[in-house]
Amino acid sequence: MKPIPTPKYSGSISAQLRKDKAAAASPLALPYLASYAPSLQQKVRDWLQAGKAAEWLLRKYPQAHAVRTDKALYDYVDALKAQYLRNAGQLHRVAYDSRIHVVRNALGLHTRRAIAHGGKLNARHEIHVAAMFKQAPDDFLRMICVHELAHIRVMDHDKAFYQLCTHMEPDYHQLEFDVRFYLSYLDTGAEPLWG
Repeated sequence: MKPIPTPKYSGSISAQLRKDKAAAASPLALPYLASYAPSLQQKVRDWLQAGKAAEWLLRKYPQAHAVRTDKALYDYVDALKAQYLRNAGQLHRVAYDSRIHVVRNALGLHTRRAIAHGGKLNARHEIHVAAMFKQAPDDFLRMICVHELAHIRVMDHDKAFYQLCTHMEPDYHQLEFDVRFYLSYLDTGAEPLWG
């Protein structure tokens, strides 16, 4: 049996209109905060919808860091490594990377490559930080760099990994939440706060 064609202006709801209505009815999506408690997610939604997020972030983090070049970033990360991971091997490259997409590759990227040198293998460590964090508070940059440095010792995101992160940055978990809150703020279509 053939379906009866619907007249062009019959008042039927188009697929796009259905999607728009569903988006309006559903709560604000928070992909960066998906693993947090629903009550906390609801508080974040309320703050974002009330427009309180920018004011709170700027009050807590009033200015951006001064680490703008790849060389300055290398020096910044190398100083952290020298302080907390002395025997971890040499960093071969540290750079801002505009190709890192925050959703797919998180905020930074640590790569480890084995290079044959004579009869032995040498590890080559590279750290890339998403370019959007050139214009961010120092605490945000420090949290990302600590996270990527911890991957030199521990590859998995397990208990030992987070213990190492909190050893290098005692406020690591709060800073990670604040970065995720900022990314959720940007997801609403707002302009970057530091820049």
